[in-house]
Amino acid sequence: MKLGFTTLALFMQPNDDIINLAKKHDFEMIEILGEGPFFERENPEYNDCGLDVRIHAATVDINIASLNKGIRKESIKQMIQCGQYAESIDAKTITVHPGIIGRNEPRLRKWALEIAIESVGEIIDNTNVEISVENMPVRGKFLGNTVEEIEMIQQATGCSLTIDTGHGNTCGNLEEMLSLKNISYCHLNDNDGVKDQHITLGEGTLDLNLLKKIDTAIIELNNFDNVLKSKKVIENL
Repeated sequence: MKLGFTTLALFMQPNDDIINLAKKHDFEMIEILGEGPFFERENPEYNDCGLDVRIHAATVDINIASLNKGIRKESIKQMIQCGQYAESIDAKTITVHPGIIGRNEPRLRKWALEIAIESVGEIIDNTNVEISVENMPVRGKFLGNTVEEIEMIQQATGCSLTIDTGHGNTCGNLEEMLSLKNISYCHLNDNDGVKDQHITLGEGTLDLNLLKKIDTAIIELNNFDNVLKSKKVIENL
């Protein structure tokens, strides 16, 4: 498995330190957490750093499926800017969340999904990097937490997919998610099958055998020691 980790595990530590740790521990990839504080400084170290670089676009206060046009417009704008930044450092992919709905009523959900599809299409039309939409956890406010919704977005836009193992574990649909077409890469994390906990692989209820289906992945945890523990779990599969 081609493997990397998210900079969330070392967020806002010096970029050179993050890159050197990745290489020291034989990681081939890195996923930059593209939240606001990252872009408040220059980050030239990721240019030609010798790793396969991906970016997780901002999620805090972002909703590309918002029924509020102003919020939606700004959210799309920031996704496009993230894509342009990705292009500037030769990152291959930005991962985007499909959005949330305030009231989970069928007619509003259908409307929000249509808006999400339009938004993803606009992001794709205004960027030159791979746009990958992530499956979401079980909670009703999240769009894209069913196979049907993720397939709908993908088929309508031609986007790639980022499959999060923990999210799929809370929804009971991970095996189906991993069978979808055009998966760019996966997020690896574990949980109790109920909450999206992002804990070390092997410490939750995730069926680790499903990881054998994955060939490219980012360990998505907020602690680097736990990233290394999860790496060992994968190596021992």
